Amino acid sequence: MSIRGHRAHGGDREAGAAACCPFYHEAIELVGRRWTGAILRVLMDGPLRFSEVAQAVPELSDRLLSERMKELEKRGIVERTVKPGPPLKVEYELSVMGRELEPALSELERWARRWLRPSRHVRV
Repeated sequence: MSIRGHRAHGGDREAGAAACCPFYHEAIELVGRRWTGAILRVLMDGPLRFSEVAQAVPELSDRLLSERMKELEKRGIVERTVKPGPPLKVEYELSVMGRELEPALSELERWARRWLRPSRHVRV
């Protein structure tokens, strides 16, 4: 049987559409929040300072970047490390939980490169 509750060959429904898994829904809502996917993608390349993330995603405001980083840190997906200075250095990197998202995010990127066309106008 396929994911949607259809039989593999006959197309008959057994008991209607399968319910959406609440864990799947929560994960999609979390990763799909505005700019979160872009932040996670740039952090997949390694630890970055706040200003480096901002440079890598230039359309993102500092206020919204700060908000998203706090959310991701609170959820355990991003780790914030303060390194003693001078100057004091704060880095952000994917946690073990965040790194486990990499295969799914990389597959999504591969899919997007194949099927989506770049837009000319970026909405902020």
